[in-house]
Amino acid sequence: MGALSGKIAVVAGATRGAGRGIARGLGEAGATVYCTGRSIRGYVATPGRPETIDETAEMVTAAGGKGIAAQVDHTDESQVQLFFDRVQREQDHLDILVNDIWGGDQLTEWGKPFWELDVEKGLTMLQRAVHAHIITSRHGVPLMVGTSEPPPQSESRPGVFSPSSVAPVERGGLIVEVTDGDFLGYRGNLLYDLAKLSTIRLAYGMAKDLRGRGITALAVTPGFLRSEAMLDHFGVTEATWRDAIAQDRHFAESETPTYIGRAVTALAADPNVGEKAGKVWSTGKLAREYGFIDKDGRQPDFGSYFDEAVNAILTHGGPHDDDERALLLARYDQLDLDPRRADDAARMAARLWPQ
Repeated sequence: MGALSGKIAVVAGATRGAGRGIARGLGEAGATVYCTGRSIRGYVATPGRPETIDETAEMVTAAGGKGIAAQVDHTDESQVQLFFDRVQREQDHLDILVNDIWGGDQLTEWGKPFWELDVEKGLTMLQRAVHAHIITSRHGVPLMVGTSEPPPQSESRPGVFSPSSVAPVERGGLIVEVTDGDFLGYRGNLLYDLAKLSTIRLAYGMAKDLRGRGITALAVTPGFLRSEAMLDHFGVTEATWRDAIAQDRHFAESETPTYIGRAVTALAADPNVGEKAGKVWSTGKLAREYGFIDKDGRQPDFGSYFDEAVNAILTHGGPHDDDERALLLARYDQLDLDPRRADDAARMAARLWPQ
């Protein structure tokens, strides 16, 4: 029996990439997984991408779970509500909800300042990557909290829940927001940054509202994801992925979608996962804590790798070329809001803008 045998999961955005990896990971642990997305056999919603939720559901079943494909456009609230009505009829409850809806790769305009961005593209990205998550959680989480009344509010501080006054309920579960990066700094494009940071904030806010209910909301980020689209971008396969390191040396620390799948599975099986509520966790850090590895036997940690690469630049007095400057600037932008990394950010700033 798998660690999640008997558990019911919904992976919203399971067509490819991290969502597919998470669905399959939950299946390996014995869960029943509803795999949602827009692309099904005979209809591909994303131009140029052949993956479908039907394939993902079959992978879940082959891995040892039960995969169920369900075509849902998560930006359409009526479709989302009908889908969760179906889950309630068929399962009566929900244990795990993963929000991995994205659809922003073709909408992100890298290299442009915010005043040159296409507004329509940007708003579409936010609709898919943020609004869809809100809609999905709004209609999915009631299956996790059941019909119990919300916990009473503190009399001394209106609007703030008092943990001591919250009555325990029987149902519990895990909500995972999939994001990009475990930092609060900048991600290089205004609207991409807003989308990815918003999912971290959603996990934080949901964790606050769910206090005392035994349900944990948190965010998880992969590192350099070796997704189907990324492999195609470099013109390699999973079997030949190392050939792409010549094109991008940082690809050496990449990880497969299996890695984040094992991360989410480890979280779902952890009886003390509530200690992680409201925060963002990287696959690399979770791998060290829980002891899982990627399917190629490695245990990549892109955040630590990034720090090592930046430290090497600082040590040899760089940056010495445009690539090193871009790397240093990216890491500075990511860390400059983190008071714990203030000294690191100051070292980077001194190299980027010497007096």
